[in-house]
Amino acid sequence: MSSIGAEYGELKWRCRRGMLELDLLLNRYLDINYATMTEKQGAMFSEVLEYPDQVLFDLLLGNMQSSNVDVNQLISEIQRIYQS
Repeated sequence: MSSIGAEYGELKWRCRRGMLELDLLLNRYLDINYATMTEKQGAMFSEVLEYPDQVLFDLLLGNMQSSNVDVNQLISEIQRIYQS
C-alpha cells in the first residue's frame, strides 16, 4: 500500500467513533476533501480526531467553539457539507 493510501486508511479508521453521527460527518468530510487537503489541513483534521467524542460533537453542533481559529475553520467546513 502506498504511503498516501496508508495515511488515508489510518484517517478513515480514526474517523470511526463511538457515535454514529460523528462517523458519518467525519467520514464524509474525509471522502470529499482528502485528495485536495493541504498538509496543514490534514494535520488539523488529524488533531481534531484526537478530541473526545463529546467535545467534537459539541463543536460540530455549535454548542462550543475552540480557542484555535484553525479548528473552528475546519469545524465550519465539516458543517457546510451537511448544510448544502
